[in-house]
Amino acid sequence: MADIAQRAGVSKVAVSYALNDQPGVSAATRAAIKSIAEELGWRPNSAARALTGGRAQTVGLTLRRPPRTLGVEPFFMEFISGVESVLSARSYALMLQMVDSQDKEIEVCRRWWGERRVDGVLLTDLRADDDARVPAIAALGLPAVAIGPPEVSGPLPAVWSYDGESVHEIVRYLAVLGHRRIARVAGAAELAHTRVRDAALSAACAEAGIPEATVIHTDYSGDQGARATRALLIAAERPTAIVFDNDIMAVAALSVAQELGLSLPADLSVVAWDESALTQVVRPMLSAVTRDIPAYGERAARALLAVIEGEEVADIREGYARFVPRGSTCPPPDAP
Repeated sequence: MADIAQRAGVSKVAVSYALNDQPGVSAATRAAIKSIAEELGWRPNSAARALTGGRAQTVGLTLRRPPRTLGVEPFFMEFISGVESVLSARSYALMLQMVDSQDKEIEVCRRWWGERRVDGVLLTDLRADDDARVPAIAALGLPAVAIGPPEVSGPLPAVWSYDGESVHEIVRYLAVLGHRRIARVAGAAELAHTRVRDAALSAACAEAGIPEATVIHTDYSGDQGARATRALLIAAERPTAIVFDNDIMAVAALSVAQELGLSLPADLSVVAWDESALTQVVRPMLSAVTRDIPAYGERAARALLAVIEGEEVADIREGYARFVPRGSTCPPPDAP
């Protein structure tokens, strides 16, 4: 400020008024000061501006997952890439922190907001029953958008897709092929989107006139996916088709099937959720649920920026994910 004031022949107070677009200087003086500032490479200090009521130009995202998740699960990297594409265009940054509990998530958000380090946050992995983060964030007055079903997002606007339609499509397809023993290796039981898929799977099996599917809940990791697959395949009545809640577990299941001497898809059909490079590089290529995950992140980021600007934002429903059959599904050996 002193350098700019000296070059412009004005006081530091005048420089402050001009750079912060406050009244107190003429239009010509403001333009001259900003021109000199640009020439000197001056940029506003976001932390200082936040402390004086300005914007931090930063959005926060906490993930209650092991840090290695980002390295192996394509969903989050694709989602974040969509978020970043919107934020970068608006000169916003993304602050990411991995946590190990819901209480830690609330603590981090409270600290970020208290220190004015973020202007808003994205909440993922909404809990099906009384997600404590929702009322805590609302009570803080922290702008936020929830990624999940609106019935659990409380007063926060939700960006979501109804996974039940995709579940019905998968079950109808497998039933038409002749499958009567379907299983699902699911994500965490307490998550809202898992609960939606659980209910839809039960309804879809009843609608198709086949026995209710066996469901095993996991933490989405390849290790737990492999263990769940092994337990299903060594059971007295093993399933002829298994649906996996993410691509990592589906790929892990391939090695388990090979270990037990089973051939895909002749002995076992496999469906993955979501489609990714992993599902396409293995052989056979995996039948999968596909959706535009980066676009999902883009919509979430645009909604949050609108909330930060003080706009009223309604819930945004994504189009449902499409099922794409590929080489890992076919009629079962005992199909009529």
